[in-house]
Amino acid sequence: MMEKHREAVQNPFEKDLYFVAVKLFLRKGNKLLITHDIFGDWDLPGGRIRKGEFNKPLEAVIERKMHEELGVELKYQVGNPVATFRVERSEHDRGGQLVRIFGIGYEAQYMGGEIILGDHHDRMKWVDVDTFKPEEYFTGGWLEGVKDYLGK
Repeated sequence: MMEKHREAVQNPFEKDLYFVAVKLFLRKGNKLLITHDIFGDWDLPGGRIRKGEFNKPLEAVIERKMHEELGVELKYQVGNPVATFRVERSEHDRGGQLVRIFGIGYEAQYMGGEIILGDHHDRMKWVDVDTFKPEEYFTGGWLEGVKDYLGK
């Protein structure tokens, strides 16, 4: 009986596995850009580090993601990390597998250029940071990170 109890207790030394994502809080003055993906969720621009990008600077990963999601004409300036996210979600491209994502959110300034949404996003919105209610758009760890960024 005691042996079964030990197996049920989680090993406190077991390491967890996370994907790592870089996200931008892209600002145009008092406005923040949020995007809507084709899976039905609101999102921030950015995404996960790919296997072959382990040794690349995070700025290079951000640049790839911005080109994929917002087009090559976008001009922006990346600032410092301002928030972190811990997200658990089902992955559409992994047959619904539950994954965990650790995200780092960077403040960034929109500097110009046309925004052209990539294949995985169907709309975008510039929201006023003073009146924006993130709980109307985000859930879970993404919501907590956005609220942390906004000081809400």
